[in-house]
Amino acid sequence: MTAKERAQIERVKMNELTPEYRVTTRLEEVAQGLTKEQAVLESQRCLNCKNPGCMQGCPVGIHIPDFLAQIQQENFAEAIRIIKESSTLPAVCGRVCPQEKQCEAQCIYNKMQKKPVAIGYLERFVADYEREQGEIVPPQAAPRNGKKVAVIGSGPAGLAFAGDMAKFGYDVTVFEALHEIGGVLKYGIPEFRLPNKIVDVEIDGLRKLGVTFLTDTIVGKTLSVEDLQAEGFAGIFVASGAGLPRFMNIPGENLIGVMSSNEYLTRVNLMGAAEAGNDTPVLKGKHVVVVGGGNTAMDSVRTARRLGAEATIVYRRSEDEMPARREEIEHAKEEGVRFLTLHNPLEYLGDEKGRVTQARLQVMTLGEPDASGRRSPVPVEGKVETLDVDEVIVAIGVSPNPIIPSTVKGLDISRKGTIVTDDNLRAQFTDPTKAKVMYAGGDIVRGGATVILAMSDGRKAAAAMHEQLSR
Repeated sequence: MTAKERAQIERVKMNELTPEYRVTTRLEEVAQGLTKEQAVLESQRCLNCKNPGCMQGCPVGIHIPDFLAQIQQENFAEAIRIIKESSTLPAVCGRVCPQEKQCEAQCIYNKMQKKPVAIGYLERFVADYEREQGEIVPPQAAPRNGKKVAVIGSGPAGLAFAGDMAKFGYDVTVFEALHEIGGVLKYGIPEFRLPNKIVDVEIDGLRKLGVTFLTDTIVGKTLSVEDLQAEGFAGIFVASGAGLPRFMNIPGENLIGVMSSNEYLTRVNLMGAAEAGNDTPVLKGKHVVVVGGGNTAMDSVRTARRLGAEATIVYRRSEDEMPARREEIEHAKEEGVRFLTLHNPLEYLGDEKGRVTQARLQVMTLGEPDASGRRSPVPVEGKVETLDVDEVIVAIGVSPNPIIPSTVKGLDISRKGTIVTDDNLRAQFTDPTKAKVMYAGGDIVRGGATVILAMSDGRKAAAAMHEQLSR
């Protein structure tokens, strides 16, 4: 097939559940994946560039043209083997990573005014194909070297680090504070976007590599870093995330029915709170407002729709400035979510029982761009609207988990509460003579990031720690 013929193939469209059906179920995945025929045809669109921009856009450095070439030949086992050389969680990344801002954003088709190759769809396809064949083949690993390393947190950064260190030959133990492995992949992302069974299969793949997981263990409370060192762990990687919710500090945030997206999604996704008679219930409002414009806001508002609410997104900028993936915004609209952009909460009002009943919203307009490049929202003087609500979910970001920063003596902490690291993600100490073999990555360093950027940190830290421990 010539390059011209490849370029004439239309980008594949992902098969999806209908909006009418999907709002009735929280546990069925909206995106249904590609058929084998669709995957092979889409892979044939790749022009096999001499200098593939897609690889430059991939934070974990997957050899994208190589795995696409294998799909073209229907060598799906080889395709997934190539991906696993770089990615610990291919089925996860194929579903939730913002490829449109990373690998696909660098595809040469963009310069040709055509849609990029659907790299994320194809990564998901080969990962799902392997799982559906019934046997997950772990990547090659070096012989065990007798050294132990500890990982604090089992989110994407921790899992990526654990996988690479296991491949290097280390005995890896992951300590997780919650009762489930997966961190934000389990508690923060709904099953209609990322099914738990998919995450569990990826984790089982790490177990096959020899990684040990311990749940219900809070390092900094149940165990100290000094305890881990006393137990013979030669290095520690901190991937404890950013699970501390942020609020706007406006009147009424302490009313019953106002909660963080973290609490809301954790209760529903991890604790079964939406099920009748559950010991950890969640309020099921009929008129729900979700404040924010990121992916977590979309996850929250789409969950509220599935719990029977009339749900509204309130966002202080316009839709064009929303950081959420375009796909998630479109799915929310299809599912009946109302978008109230250029509005910002001023306060929440409640009844005599302390329950939220109304949200007062300041109408906004867009001014000059801020440091992020997005136009800053500016209040329109005298324009305030009132909205009747019985539940408010605040999804305006999170702060770093404070346990490790507050319990490890001498650890250098930024004013935002993140762990300060060098360029190789080694944790910095105020007294260098007391520094430990400690690295950190993901949200505890970045303050908030995508799954794939957290994984990139895990891989980078693993390479650096391996080099240090190998001297």
